[in-house]
Amino acid sequence: MPVITPTDYNPFFPFTNGHINTIFPAVFRNQAPPPYRRERITTPDNDFLDIDHLHNGNKRLAILCHGLEGSSSSQYIQGTARILHANDWDVIAMNYRSCSGEMNRQLRMYHSGATIDLHTIIDQKEADYERIVLVGFSLGGNMVLKYIGDGIYPLNSKIEKAVAVSVPVDLMGGSIEISKRKNRIYDRRFLKSLNEKALKKHQQFPEVIRIEDLNKVKTLSDFDNYFTGPIHGFKDAADYYQKCNSKQFLTAIKIPTLILQAQDDPFLSKSCFPIEEAKANKQLTLLIPKYGGHVGFSIPGKDHYWEELKILEYLNEAGLSAYTSY
Repeated sequence: MPVITPTDYNPFFPFTNGHINTIFPAVFRNQAPPPYRRERITTPDNDFLDIDHLHNGNKRLAILCHGLEGSSSSQYIQGTARILHANDWDVIAMNYRSCSGEMNRQLRMYHSGATIDLHTIIDQKEADYERIVLVGFSLGGNMVLKYIGDGIYPLNSKIEKAVAVSVPVDLMGGSIEISKRKNRIYDRRFLKSLNEKALKKHQQFPEVIRIEDLNKVKTLSDFDNYFTGPIHGFKDAADYYQKCNSKQFLTAIKIPTLILQAQDDPFLSKSCFPIEEAKANKQLTLLIPKYGGHVGFSIPGKDHYWEELKILEYLNEAGLSAYTSY
C-alpha cells in the first residue's frame, strides 16, 4: 500500500519545529477532560488494570493505548477519546500497569511489547461490540502493531482496523535517537518518572529489584538494560529491543492499518520509517507528513489536532486517497 506525504498539515511558525510541536501540547494544550468512567479489571496473574470508558451504547469500540509513562489523561489520549466518542464510538482508554495513579501488585509493569494486557481487555469486552479498532501512540503504537502482527494471540475477528502514531517501530533505533544530546530534556523527564517507579518496585520486591543499579542509569537505554529488560524476562535492553520491535512483524499484518509518523519527529531514527514494509504489505498505509513532532500535530485554538482528525477519517472509512504517494 502507499507511502503518503500529506500536504494538508501546514502549521505556522514555530510549529514547523519538531521540538516545539512535541512540547507544546503536553504543556499548553487546554481541553476539558472526557467524562471517563473507571473500571478495574483483574488480570489472569492476579494483578489489576484500570481502564477508563466513554460509553454510549455504541456497537463499535476503540481501544486507546498510550505512550511511555503516559495514561488515559495524556493530552493525545483525551483528544482522540473525545473526537471518537463524539462520532459514535465507545472508547476504552487503557492505563498500563503502574500508570493509573496506583502501583500494580506484581513485579512486572509494562513495556513496548507487553501485549498480554491489551489481549485481556479485548477478551473481556469483545462480546459487547460488533466492531473493534486499536489505536496506539508511541510505545502504545509499537504494542498495537506487535499485537496484530506477531501471531502470539489469535486476532479476534471483530478487530477490523488499527492506527499507530509516532511509533518507534525499531526500538533500538528509537532508543539511540532519544539518548542523543538534542533529546536530553525528554530522556531526563522519562527517567525521573521511571526511577521513582523503580524505587517503589524495590519496596515491594526488595529481594528482586537491585536498587543500587539506579546509580548506573544515565539514559533510557540504561534503564531498559538494568530494569525493564530483567524485570520482564529479557537478558538486557538489546534482547528486549530485538524481541519486541514491531518492525519485524509489519509484513504479517492482515488488517487495514495506518501508521502515522512525522518526518521531524525528534524521537524517531530513520529506521523507524518503515517505507519498504509498507510498500510490501497491501494492508499498511504509511502517512509521513513533513511536520508534527512526536505526538504533536498541533492546531492551537482548535478543539482537535491534525492526527486526531486523521484517525477519525481513517476509522470512519473516508479514505486517504487524496494524498500524494511517496
